[in-house]
Parts: sequence; structure tokens; C-alpha cells
Amino acid sequence: MKKNDKEILELLRQKHLNGTGYGIGLTRFQEMREAIGFLRTRKQGHDVDSIREAMLRLRAQYSKAGQREISSLLFHEEDMSVSRSVITSYFAMYEPELVRQRRANRLKCKRFYAAGVNDILTVDQHDKWKYKFGLVLHSGLDPFIGLIHWLKIWWTNSNPRLILSYYLDSVAETGFMPLVSQSDPGVENFGLANGHTLLRHWHDPSLEGTLQHRWMNQKKNVMPEIGWSQLRHRFTPGFEDILDVGVTNEWYDPNNLLQALVFRWVFIPWLQKALDAYRERVNNTPKRADQNKVLPHGVPNHMYEAPEDYGVLDFKIKVDPQSIAYVRNLYAPPDHEVFELVPKEFGELAAAEFYFAIGQPPVTRTNVWDIYMALLTRFKHLDNLHRMPAELDAHWGYALTIARDDHEDDIALIPNLTPLHNGLGVVEPDGTFYLGGVNNGLGLVIQDRRDDGQR
Repeated sequence: MKKNDKEILELLRQKHLNGTGYGIGLTRFQEMREAIGFLRTRKQGHDVDSIREAMLRLRAQYSKAGQREISSLLFHEEDMSVSRSVITSYFAMYEPELVRQRRANRLKCKRFYAAGVNDILTVDQHDKWKYKFGLVLHSGLDPFIGLIHWLKIWWTNSNPRLILSYYLDSVAETGFMPLVSQSDPGVENFGLANGHTLLRHWHDPSLEGTLQHRWMNQKKNVMPEIGWSQLRHRFTPGFEDILDVGVTNEWYDPNNLLQALVFRWVFIPWLQKALDAYRERVNNTPKRADQNKVLPHGVPNHMYEAPEDYGVLDFKIKVDPQSIAYVRNLYAPPDHEVFELVPKEFGELAAAEFYFAIGQPPVTRTNVWDIYMALLTRFKHLDNLHRMPAELDAHWGYALTIARDDHEDDIALIPNLTPLHNGLGVVEPDGTFYLGGVNNGLGLVIQDRRDDGQR
């Protein structure tokens, strides 16, 4: 997020200079910032003409981005700090029809209640690209602050070991876990339910015998659905146009073995990099101001790192790395085939020989299909010269079958666990539900009442 000089200076004083005996004034800070080339919006002095080329580049990928999204994209991807008035003028001059479309499709606001940061981690899958492109997505987020913990693209999102690995990677990265996890019902989430429950039992033995995961029936897993809606509006259109090129020209069929594996090898890492950049932008940009909003307003990353600065509670639980390793080895061993982008032998041919032979060009939106076609041609040529051994062909074919059949790995839920209190079946007097894990699901209000009774 673009903070002003006073806000940056205050953070430096609180987080880095406090107690060191050193200090810095605003004027000196501004001199240092400008000396290293970090100019503010006014000093950069952009106008409609100076942002034209950058806007054309961004529009190729983000065809429906609005003013706030474009401002963020210019800042994060083009290193340009541009005023709102300049962007608005650009829209009026070059994109009046898009402005009318965006105004006609504004979303209606809904309310969401949670107890604090790290109360709930909610996950969901997204299958809009599954049958046309053989690609699926998965996301995990903290709904209280809108922080995206992960946003992954892969050739399957129905394997419980894969879904659990996303969660374990996130916990290992932050060093903390939430009170409860939450998902739609389905066997693909059994690994997450088991894994998170075991981690909670490991760190709090008093919870043994309880399930620390909530199942959201009847399409009630609302917050991830909002996230997917935003992704479809802000990210998907430009990239979907690129993917459509191969399908329209009949270069790619997700049911063709060689085409599917080459496509995975080329496109998934490239798209994952783009999704990582999208996630960073979302996590470093405050949501639109809303006077009716009951959740805290700010930059998600800042609220996650310093919730006390926003006057909210933090329920994070520090995690022992040994517990992560234990759960991973039990339910999501790294050598499982679901973690292979493509079969090992195929990947070695693609990377060590064919990609090297074409000069190892960086994958971009303008050459991604050229790289795909060049690699596919070499694999076809190899197959024509030397017929693939039957066992190799069968192994590669099995990798495709896993995705095509929506393969579901064999993980059973831990039996005889007591569900959390409250949930969708318990309505508060004000018509709300509590879905978090505070006081094993009873929530803050119940605990406060008990405390009042003890005084």
C-alpha cells in the first residue's frame, strides 16, 4: 500500500528505531527517500499521456480493472505513482464505455461477523477453467481482514493431500495457525480437517476428542465466493483471452496426453507467478472505504502483522515445526504423485533438453503459446522417431487420468470427534451466526458472560 511520509516515518519509529537511541525527522526522511529514487505522486508528475503505454500493457491482461485496481497495478507492476484525477481523466478520454459498464455492475455489500484475526481460516476451490483448460484453483483466506493466505493453480484441486499441503505451507511460512478451519463438505477437505485438528490437539491437549473444523453446508462458505467473484472480475478476463487462443486454434485439447502435459509444464508456473502477484496486490491494498463496514479497515498485511494497531483481537497460535512435519508425513508426504507438475521423466525431457534447445526464453503473455508449440513439436517428433515405451506411456497417461477422473485420494475423517459449539444451526438474537473457534465455538459473548458471573 502507498503510505504517506508521516505514516511511514511513524512505522519506522515504532517498529525499528524504538529503544535504539536513534531518531529521524520528517524533512530528513523525505530527503533520504528522494535520494534513493523513491518519488511521491506529485514529484513523478504523470499525466494522461505519460501513462498511456503502461495502461496499454496493463489492459492487455487486466481488461476490466477499475480505478482502484489500475492505481494498484500501476504502482506494483509499473513502478508508477499516479493520482486518482489522472486515472479518471484517462478513463474519460480513452475508456468511456468501460466506465459505463463498471458503474452498471457494482456489487451489493453484505455483512460478515468474526471475532478477530486468526479466528477462522476458510478455504474453497474454483473450477471455472477445469473442463475447458484442465486448470483448477484453490484459495485460503482470513475472512476477518480479507487476507489471502494462498491462491494456487494446479491440475487438480480434489486431492485432500494437496489441499492440506497448501495449509501446512502457509502455517510453516507464518509460524502460526488459526483457531478453526472452515470449508464446504467434501472428501477433498478431509485432509485439512484432520490435519488442522491434529495440530490443535498437539498444542492444546484439552481439545482432544473435538473436531476443530467447520463444515459449511448449503453454499454458506460465503467469503471465499466473494474472493472468487473479485478474481473473475479483476484477474481472469485478460488471462482467459490468452488461454482461449490455443483452444480456438485447436492447438490444445486437455484430453490429449502430450498436449495436456506440455500445457501444464508451460502454463501452470507462469499463471502461478501471475496469481502470486495478484495476491500480493490484494494483501497490500485496503478495501474500499465503507461507513457500514463492521470489520476493521486497513491493509490486510498490516492488520495481520499488527492487529493491535487496529484495535482488534488476534487469536493466532504459535506452531511447533515438529508438529507440521508430523502431520505432513502422515497425510501429505512430499513424494506423493499429486505434487508432480508433470511426471518426472517428462519434466526432465522438457526442461533439460527441449526448453534448453529453444534458448530457455522467459515465459510471457506474448510468447507463451509459441513456447508451448515449440515444445509440443519436439515431443511429437520424438514420439514419431522412437515410439514411447509402453510403461512410460502408461505412467504419463495415469497422470492425465488422475485429473480427468477428478481423483479423490483415500483419507478418512478421524472418527468420534465432537463438533464445535454454535455454527449455522445456532442463531444469535440479532440474527447472526458465530462460526469461529473462540471458547471452542461458544464465542466471545458467552465467555464474557461467564466472566461477569464470576466477578
